Amino acid sequence: MTEQATPPASRFQARAIATLWRTLSRWPVRWLWRIAALVGPQVYRFSKRERKVTEINLKVVYPDAPANQRQSLAKQSLQHSTATMLELGHAWMAPPEKVEASILAVHGRDKLDSARAEGRGVIVLAPHFGNWEVLNFWLSSHFPFTAMYEPPKIAGLEPIIRHGRERMGAKLVPTNPRGVAALLKALKRSEAIGILPDQEPDWGSGVFAPFYGRDSYTATLLPKLVARTQARVVTGVALRIPGKGFEIHFLDADERVYSADDTESATGVNASVEASIALDPAQYQWEYKRYRKVVEEQQGLPNANDFRLY
Repeated sequence: MTEQATPPASRFQARAIATLWRTLSRWPVRWLWRIAALVGPQVYRFSKRERKVTEINLKVVYPDAPANQRQSLAKQSLQHSTATMLELGHAWMAPPEKVEASILAVHGRDKLDSARAEGRGVIVLAPHFGNWEVLNFWLSSHFPFTAMYEPPKIAGLEPIIRHGRERMGAKLVPTNPRGVAALLKALKRSEAIGILPDQEPDWGSGVFAPFYGRDSYTATLLPKLVARTQARVVTGVALRIPGKGFEIHFLDADERVYSADDTESATGVNASVEASIALDPAQYQWEYKRYRKVVEEQQGLPNANDFRLY
């Protein structure tokens, strides 16, 4: 969609959001965290959808935790999600040296370096944890890096987001067979690619696999990429150090991700996501509906009424 075809209201909305990001990109990350600490409780109070879905998911994955602990975790999670939104300008628009300076440490880089030294590509599973845009910045700053990209709903933001994600050299490819072919070519060149492991795929592109003990519809792209390239798989996150910056962590993926069986591989993917969440459960984006397709399939979940908003 061209800007001329974009409704005036959408163009105004895109300009307003871009102006906000540009303004916030000039602020230190410690200020952004302070704002998130003020805005986060309001998001919890007034954003019914985000609050309810977060609380539903936390009840599913931590059923034995006291209700007051889950509520506290929900509030913390929405504060971190607020921080991520405020930090988008930092990741996409701030001077590169400023973003680099906000990355306080990188753990596990040797996993990527050794794989490439062996002539193998690296598949980075990047869940919605911490600030994944900072992770994209670091990866594309230090490695040839390719990731799939789906244009935003607000068409006027598309060039801004694309420029922000590509400015350090990342190559964005569409979420279709042409994009998959580009990922395969990148891996065969011993490069790094990024995959969102916790985003529900369309029907026919996934299998049901356990996530915290409950079935969740999970993409099956990974075993196809591994089978054709022998790539190494790691999980990557940018852990937020509140008020200070970020630490990048690369973790070995669960060994089951290398299975040729789709369900076994998907189970390994979800286990890998769980391992990254364990770094700080409050930094995971719990307001995403990981169990929606289970409900659509009427799998007969215990406590099915807990999913009424799905």
